[in-house]
Amino acid sequence: MEIISVLVVLGLLSTKGAECRRARILDSFQYSAMSCRVHSASLTDYGGVGDGQTLNTKAFQSAIDHLSQFASDGGAQLFVPPGRWLTGSFNLTSHFTLFLHRDAVLLASQDVSQWPVIEPLPSYGRGRDTAGGRYVSLIFGTNLTDVVITGDNGTIDGQGALWWQKFHKGQLKYTRPYLIEIMFSDQVQISNLMLVNSPSWNVHPVYSSNVLVQGITIIAPVTSPNTDGINPDSSTNVRIEDCYIVSGDDCVAVKSGWDEYGIAFGMPTKGLVIRRLTCISPDSAVIALGSEMSGGIEDVRAEDILAINSESGVRIKTAVGRGGYVKDVYVRGMTMKTMKWAFWMTGNYGSHPDNKYDPNALPVINGINYRDMVAENVTMAARLEGIAGDQFTGICISNVTIGLAHKAKKVPWTCSDIEGITSGVTPAPCALLPDQAPQGLTSCAFPTDSLPIDTVQLQTCSYAMKYL
Repeated sequence: MEIISVLVVLGLLSTKGAECRRARILDSFQYSAMSCRVHSASLTDYGGVGDGQTLNTKAFQSAIDHLSQFASDGGAQLFVPPGRWLTGSFNLTSHFTLFLHRDAVLLASQDVSQWPVIEPLPSYGRGRDTAGGRYVSLIFGTNLTDVVITGDNGTIDGQGALWWQKFHKGQLKYTRPYLIEIMFSDQVQISNLMLVNSPSWNVHPVYSSNVLVQGITIIAPVTSPNTDGINPDSSTNVRIEDCYIVSGDDCVAVKSGWDEYGIAFGMPTKGLVIRRLTCISPDSAVIALGSEMSGGIEDVRAEDILAINSESGVRIKTAVGRGGYVKDVYVRGMTMKTMKWAFWMTGNYGSHPDNKYDPNALPVINGINYRDMVAENVTMAARLEGIAGDQFTGICISNVTIGLAHKAKKVPWTCSDIEGITSGVTPAPCALLPDQAPQGLTSCAFPTDSLPIDTVQLQTCSYAMKYL
């Protein structure tokens, strides 16, 4: 009897222990976000399989559709655990967080049927690669409020080589997909992720407001076509900071629509902060404004930028027929190492969506301020080319030292159809940018006020992973 009693007691203890293990939280983590969520789930709760071969498109969409019911009840977060999660495109919802574990990899499907085709952007009139529609982005959302895409430096792999080959061979029926695109949305955070091998652009907030892009690492072969890093497009109140980008195109490309379509849509990019950016782009710009800028670009503030082995530090691209404007641009604290040009402005970029553009639609470029910069091993200090009869005006460059390469161009500055001033610039600029130091100019303008996006306070959010 004593033996039976002991076995019963041990059995009860074992059962209680199992119950404790089922209820036990073995791991949890915290992260920073604009908004925290009340409800949580894991992709595995919806049948996700992270073996790198099982397609998880339905699992992602089922999870997000189910979690959308909590939008008015504190929102929900979807956790992507360690694993390799093959997926096609999926749509996000409002008051929602997608969180990738540091050992989670989202693998973009190479099955083209997993990429629905959607209409071209109204401010572009057509796709960037081909006329007509475009493949929807891997992670997509439209008309959203309060959406967070973040992680502990988890990875999104676009597996873009297939798309790059189609582009080079002229085999694309529609424009290539991006990795992340959020449209017509407010309160957007994209942070603490690694994005690799995008089919085309990596991060594209468009027609949106109050956008934070923070702590993103973007890697693509420098020969890959149009793998722009971060492209704020017709968006207001945007902050891009603490990002590292190696790209086959512009690291940050600020846009607002293309020719007559952008003019008609009329939505500028306005109130943009770019800070603490490191970029490598041998054939493109670290920061580009345009060339699609027909809705206007205004109040851009960039500082503490490191450019390495890139074509140009800051580039303004536009053309006859673009219309629109680029004004009130402020850049300071930029370090450039091994560059073709430090500064480049061109009014002859061309590249029109069709032949319907208005040749009388001339862009306005005014109020461009560069200060407190140093560069080394530069082939040419600046190439500044406005448009005949449509000068680029209000250019100010101060406290800038450009060290030329051993085989630099004999004429370090070329200027045409521009107007502006300089102070403390080496080598001496062209005659169209006269030195104002004797008249007392010491530095070009940089705003002292803060934009609303800088007042956004991140919260400390948490997620608890429960195991059986």
